[in-house]
Amino acid sequence: MSYELRVKSHDSTKKPQALQLTPYASRLRAGTPSSSENKHSGVQARLTSHPLRMIAWELTRSCNLACIHCRASAEYGPYEGELSTHEVFRVMDEIASFSKPVIIMTGGEPLLRSDIFDLASYGTAKGFRMVMATNGTLFNEEIIQKMKTSGIQRISISIDGPTAETHDAFRKVEGSFESSLRGIEMAKKGGIEFQINTTITQVNLHLVPDILRLAVDLGAVALHIFLLVPTGRGKELRDQEISAQDYEKTLHWFYDQIDKVPLQLKATCAPHYYRILRQRAKKEGKKVTPKTHGLDAMTRGCLGGISFCFISHVGQVQPCGYLELNGGNVREKHFREIWEESNVFKNLRNTDGYQGKCGRCEFRKVCGGCRARAYELSGEYMAEEPYCVYEPL
Repeated sequence: MSYELRVKSHDSTKKPQALQLTPYASRLRAGTPSSSENKHSGVQARLTSHPLRMIAWELTRSCNLACIHCRASAEYGPYEGELSTHEVFRVMDEIASFSKPVIIMTGGEPLLRSDIFDLASYGTAKGFRMVMATNGTLFNEEIIQKMKTSGIQRISISIDGPTAETHDAFRKVEGSFESSLRGIEMAKKGGIEFQINTTITQVNLHLVPDILRLAVDLGAVALHIFLLVPTGRGKELRDQEISAQDYEKTLHWFYDQIDKVPLQLKATCAPHYYRILRQRAKKEGKKVTPKTHGLDAMTRGCLGGISFCFISHVGQVQPCGYLELNGGNVREKHFREIWEESNVFKNLRNTDGYQGKCGRCEFRKVCGGCRARAYELSGEYMAEEPYCVYEPL
């Protein structure tokens, strides 16, 4: 695959701004390992540091769309057993007792939850950086104002095609593209920064340069690409996953765009990118530092259970939304106990516990492979990443 990308010109002297996730981001470094018994492998493990940096919180599973790649197979609902307002407040109190992470309010469509702005205000008061993942189709002036008042600092809006035809086919709702663009314009007018999220399959792989161009033209602060993980309705798209070779080519292309566009670029569910970044930087004679590569120099590929987790609509704490392994439920245990003591999370923090070529790879501490993709395809979450062409030295 070869891309030739032309984007609207911009001030080449202005470096893309790094995504400001949290006041603690500047301190994010590879941590000092600690010894612990690894119940997954049965050997003494050296666990990576695991400060909690970010939580994706599925505050509702209800959604007004029916996207073909949805990990939750979300529908309009209602769904029984969702955490109540006071339960969410209590869990926020527990989180705030030891960490101040970014909290991504997600769903489903979080705006379908009637108390969403009460939750956002409470999180803001607790010192969290509150952001929202939304499809943008339900915006109006009142909602934008409530976002600002409740302290929501950024929204992400999913765009999976550069035109109404391509996006609406992905989202399964006619008019969703135009509704999302209207939402973006409202956010811009209201002074709320936004990023574009794009899920990549064989269907829209060739459109990614056009989506990037659209993100630049719209004034997005970031474009995050998500490489499909076949869970939920996404299982039906397994035959539309891009090949391992196309993963590699796409991520090399993505690296090439870093200095060409005035926005932040991030590859998600594509941990191989952090190997590629270091391979390319070495070839170019560059040292990977925060000054040269921003937050990409301070983070790693798969963050599930290491600095990131997911809380489901019924309170189950998982490594991520795509890896449905139960670390514990906030209705039964204190959140901190789950984060620090879950055997699932402890296993994920042991980079020496990876199997197959991931276990032999010299980049395992900066990549980690997609644990959800490994689990979905092999039934073993510590198995090797199935969509990586790299052979360890």
